[in-house]
Amino acid sequence: MKICENQTLEYPLNQIYFYLTKGCNLRCRHCWITPKYQSSDQSYPALDIDLFRSIIQQAKPLGLSGIKLTGGEPLLHPHIFKILKVIRSEGINLTVETNGILCTPELAKEIATCKNPLVSVSLDGADAEIHEWVRGVEGSFESALEGIRNLVRAGLKPQVIMSVMKRNRDHMEPVIHLAESLEAGSVKFNPVQHIGRGERLHEAKETLPIEELVELGRWLENTLFASTILPLYYDHPVAFSPLGKLFADNGTGVGVCGILGILGVLSDGSYALCGIGETVPELVFGHAARDCLADVWNKTLLLNELREGLPRKIQGICKDCLMKRICLGGCIAQNYYISKNLWSPFWYCEEARKSGLFPETRICQIL
Repeated sequence: MKICENQTLEYPLNQIYFYLTKGCNLRCRHCWITPKYQSSDQSYPALDIDLFRSIIQQAKPLGLSGIKLTGGEPLLHPHIFKILKVIRSEGINLTVETNGILCTPELAKEIATCKNPLVSVSLDGADAEIHEWVRGVEGSFESALEGIRNLVRAGLKPQVIMSVMKRNRDHMEPVIHLAESLEAGSVKFNPVQHIGRGERLHEAKETLPIEELVELGRWLENTLFASTILPLYYDHPVAFSPLGKLFADNGTGVGVCGILGILGVLSDGSYALCGIGETVPELVFGHAARDCLADVWNKTLLLNELREGLPRKIQGICKDCLMKRICLGGCIAQNYYISKNLWSPFWYCEEARKSGLFPETRICQIL
């Protein structure tokens, strides 16, 4: 374990996102990480288990309370049971984002032994035809369902995540009913972002225009929320949510990125803003094998720029939005990916403004 000086909690490192694997066992059309397809004939690098352990130990004095395991596909990691054992022994909260295919009964039980485990499983349709069109691998629908069932049998209430696009938007309500029948804990709907493979979907006009995205948000809040006992989440900017939902504790609250308390670790051990570092090298700023985590967290120029500049330097509609101190510009990584500018506005809000759909009540009116 590295010994680091000048460990400060002025900006606590609340959570680390571990992008455990370079590969994935699906070929998802919309993935923003763009991992390589991994099969029995071809495998790709995964995060070294000793580096993983070292990072956790260095991060705890900096305020670490939870980690997220994602990918690629995190359950592809050859030492996933050892990784879960480290997490359990360190007593930190666990979030897992998975496609569910490799979630065996044994693995589900192991996840359930960790502290406050939250598992999200991707389902992009209520039947195999739609889900597998999105995910690119035959048989993945039934495998995902079985993974969810294994998690439920282990005593967990997994979240179902659906990536919404033109091809599957009519499956939103059926997916809720499917999640209910599986005894899932909640459902989250994510509009496909114009990043990574999502760019190609956007160019092919398979993503939804801003008018439909805004209307979907209203439909969920006014109709779907009341149609189910499951908590529902819709990943649109906080400016589009009713004030009563912004701070709700009943499952209908609005999530934000929390960029000032998060660090990404890529599958090769690099530190990065998040998984965007896989395709944007300038958002990578160190490596766990050679750099002290406290130095990376406290002294990286880009991280300190964000701390000093958010939300004051955000441009466009975000500059005038009353919600900017809550959302901090939406997804900074995505803003940068699109514009190469850390301070550019979130695309969703900017497109809504241009279309006359941005809520006037959320704009600062200077007299």
